[in-house]
Amino acid sequence: MWVDLVSPSHPFFFDALLKRLPDVDVTATARQKTETVTIANSLGIRPRVVGQDLQHPALRPFGIPLRTAQLAARAPKCDVSLSSRNVMCILASKARGVPSIHFTDNDVTAYIDGLTQEELYHRLEGTATYNVVPESFRQATLASEVLPSSQVFTYDGYKEDVSVAAFDPDPTFTDRLPFEEFVVVRPEALTASYVAETDSLIPDLLAGFASAGVNVVYLPRGRGDESYADEYGDAVFVPDDPLDGLQLAWHATCVLTGSGTMAREAACMGKPAVSFFPHSLLSVDRKMVEEGRVYHSRDPDAILDYVVSLTPRRIEPDRSRSKDTYEDVADLTEDLIRRCLD
Repeated sequence: MWVDLVSPSHPFFFDALLKRLPDVDVTATARQKTETVTIANSLGIRPRVVGQDLQHPALRPFGIPLRTAQLAARAPKCDVSLSSRNVMCILASKARGVPSIHFTDNDVTAYIDGLTQEELYHRLEGTATYNVVPESFRQATLASEVLPSSQVFTYDGYKEDVSVAAFDPDPTFTDRLPFEEFVVVRPEALTASYVAETDSLIPDLLAGFASAGVNVVYLPRGRGDESYADEYGDAVFVPDDPLDGLQLAWHATCVLTGSGTMAREAACMGKPAVSFFPHSLLSVDRKMVEEGRVYHSRDPDAILDYVVSLTPRRIEPDRSRSKDTYEDVADLTEDLIRRCLD
């Protein structure tokens, strides 16, 4: 089996999933992007690094085709590939005649018109041998008249349930932080193609938490947003090395993010979660908001009021639902692997 990791959440997801699959030889590759390789190594995955995330705006359009070619030439020999939100692995697998199992929950084009690049990305995702998606996912985003939808399988729950169900909370984790009680804050991905907003809420949020005496673990994306924490000293802690996001969520009072993954991870634990995503929400996020598991707002004052109002009883984690989803996704994946090998 070949597993390709391209984002920081992927090592956690596939490490958990592989623990529940039958004995197989697994070879992993990874894209050099933020903490992806470091996290994979810390989990014992030890991926071979192939390609990197191109940061310069003029070069970014070439990142996916370049790395796809690199994978097609350098991917390990395998019987089946596994990937998540990763067209590069799907296309490289097709070039090598290898069946692919792909996991996604991003259906942004179902809610926003005019995202030509994202529409193409979704259609290419649809060419995987099998796609595995949450029940709330809008499956039409994977199909078109040109590229018909591949076989799509669904599960009840969220992709983050898999990572949450399998991880082991570390009671000593906060020893590496300057405080015991804190919230986690992660900025928006303002450079993403599907984000129209250009102004971040981070300056207002950090100022509000500092005024309220709330400690913050701040996780910048490394694209100019590091400086937002400079004026707050010890009250806003920026880690020098990558920290386990699941441990952070487990021990935090609340997790706040301008994207989706970290909020969903916290919500799947039963922990308070805030999304200040600056555009139309994905189906999975809409469902979490409707269920009251995630609070969504772009109003800094409303967000601060919500966080300050949290009581200890609302902060107690509960992973029972995630464990059921974990078993379902693992069983489904094992079945799809068998189909690929038949």
